[in-house]
Amino acid sequence: MPELPEVETICRSLAPKILGRKIVDIDIFWPPAVVSIPGRDFAELVMDREIISLDRRGKYLLIGLSRGLTMIIHFRMTGRMIYYPSRHAPEKHTHVVFRLNEGEVHYADTRKFGRIQLVPTAKAFKTPSLAKLGPEPLAEDFSFVQLGQCLSRKKSTIKSSLLDQRVIAGLGNIYVDEALFRAGIQPGRKTQSLKVSEIIKLYDAIVEVLSAGIKAEGTTFRDYRNAEGKKGLFQESLMVYGRGGLDCKVCGQKLLRQKIGGRTTVFCPQCQL
Repeated sequence: MPELPEVETICRSLAPKILGRKIVDIDIFWPPAVVSIPGRDFAELVMDREIISLDRRGKYLLIGLSRGLTMIIHFRMTGRMIYYPSRHAPEKHTHVVFRLNEGEVHYADTRKFGRIQLVPTAKAFKTPSLAKLGPEPLAEDFSFVQLGQCLSRKKSTIKSSLLDQRVIAGLGNIYVDEALFRAGIQPGRKTQSLKVSEIIKLYDAIVEVLSAGIKAEGTTFRDYRNAEGKKGLFQESLMVYGRGGLDCKVCGQKLLRQKIGGRTTVFCPQCQL
């Protein structure tokens, strides 16, 4: 968390508020939160630069700055970025405040795993964090054929394979569990056991669940918020994630909770084969 729908929501809700704005000041309360170009000071580099673009790649938010710099933000478990139209007192876990010529953006992270990395724009997609990412599951050119090709290189369980960002970018524990439920596939199966018909169902399920997550503006259990500080609503539509031991909403069978690839996984033993 945040996964693809949450980062996409942050991107969409943040863009109209900060595009075209200039960074006029910055407060860094916890220095490890930012990673600068080697030998250069982060604050000095971003000062007086205009925000010219916002984009997403997998679970990463990319903020393009004028004169050839890009901030790559990885929220990890609990990171978030909130926009305030006027001066706002930093909260307990606020690590960086970008003061703009109109409003300000606060980056907060309770568990301190996230990072804001500054890189030359020309090299942004060559940085290790982005260069290793697999295809975007919502891209127009992503198909069930490509999904099958990505999975054919894996010999692990389907759950572990889908969580591997080198296979597909942006999927995390929530949306993998939900997609596998929609596709009717048990998460512990080996990828090579999937039939073509099942790969097609899985492709459709991934696209559907990610699109639904974006429409609901993400899933909020505790930390996630959009750029306006609002919670997402997709948690109200979850079929299996976080529901281990409860009845399946489709068949009534008790949902099972297991550790697969070190991740807690919930599935229906009757609906998923």
